[in-house]
Amino acid sequence: MKQVVLVTGAASGLGNVIAEHFAGQGHQVILSASTLEKAENAKKNSRFPENIFPLKLDISVETDFHKAVECIRQQFNQLDVLINNATVTKATPVLEISAADFDWITQVNQRGTFQACQIIGKYMAEQGYGRIINMASLAGQNGGTATGAHYAASKGAIVTLTKIFAKEFAAKGVTVNAVAPGPMESPIVHSVVPDEKIEQFIQNIPVKALGSMEFIAETCALLASPNAHFVTGATWDINGGLFMR
Repeated sequence: MKQVVLVTGAASGLGNVIAEHFAGQGHQVILSASTLEKAENAKKNSRFPENIFPLKLDISVETDFHKAVECIRQQFNQLDVLINNATVTKATPVLEISAADFDWITQVNQRGTFQACQIIGKYMAEQGYGRIINMASLAGQNGGTATGAHYAASKGAIVTLTKIFAKEFAAKGVTVNAVAPGPMESPIVHSVVPDEKIEQFIQNIPVKALGSMEFIAETCALLASPNAHFVTGATWDINGGLFMR
């Protein structure tokens, strides 16, 4: 079954890997970014440009979600999958985090995910089908390692929001799940862990390796499939053994 998939924060990094994975499977992928220019550049660099549809969606702006839903109604008349990937990360010592920085991280990561689930989830519920996958994090489960407390707190909130919206939409054909990655072989990890410390960082992971962004994309695709109707409210841990439960 070919689906219409919206991936937020998909111009680069993990979001782009996820978008490319779905596009490579033949799905129609709405690739969103905080600016249309970023989204259009990602389409130009895509291996599957025929399946990529750029969209400006800044998840810190509520009106952008309403505009996105209207665009989807007009252009596709359906939306099957939402991947809430967009996020901002700052590695700031807890005693140095300002109120403004805390509010900004929370607004983007936590409120952005809330509004995506609320506004786009409502549209999915009205059509009677949908798969929502939220991007949580190991940081939200163990209090953070290389990331800041504000980031960790916002990701912990996403785990809770996933359960809340899973309950809300469970009887309406819409599942809501989360994926909680640990440290990946990704630009974000290399931006917060200095090169001279990366080897020791990897040695502290039980499996002695960084995770794969492609595997995260494959996991999202599994949760996004029609056959995944019996999985909702779950958070799937992919962290190399750093957090077990």
